[in-house]
Amino acid sequence: MHRLATLLATATVALLGGCDNPVGEDRLPPPDPTQVTYAPSLNINLSQFTRTANGVYVQDQTVGTGATIANGDSVTVGYTGWLTNGTQFGSNQPSGVPLSFRVGSNSIIAGFGEGIPGMRVGGTRRIIIPSTLAYGRLGNPPDIPSNAVLVYSIVMSQRF
Repeated sequence: MHRLATLLATATVALLGGCDNPVGEDRLPPPDPTQVTYAPSLNINLSQFTRTANGVYVQDQTVGTGATIANGDSVTVGYTGWLTNGTQFGSNQPSGVPLSFRVGSNSIIAGFGEGIPGMRVGGTRRIIIPSTLAYGRLGNPPDIPSNAVLVYSIVMSQRF
């Protein structure tokens, strides 16, 4: 029995010896947004957010005065996205190029679409998306790593 244990241990070391990271980030379970450390610059306090049924956290910063957005509506938004460490990975705000899509159409990451219904035109909202509703274990290299929880600020420009 001792000899078998020694052989297994030796084989394991041999197999793992060539790996830089035998348990790569893409093999770790996805992080829970409640267990993530957020950069102070993001000013995240999850107790001030509402959690959707699928785990997206939403917080209205400014409630708009226009139409309320529902699944199936076509919308145009401004957005900025950050990793939890405060690194900005995307934005259409400086360029002014709008992002238009149909809410619930699967043309964007699931968590982004889930964070939109209930917003009003003219409003701003922050959403926190678990990796399972974003880019998952594969990430979106080079900007979004594996299993990344994403933070977005969204400005609802119009519903059409």
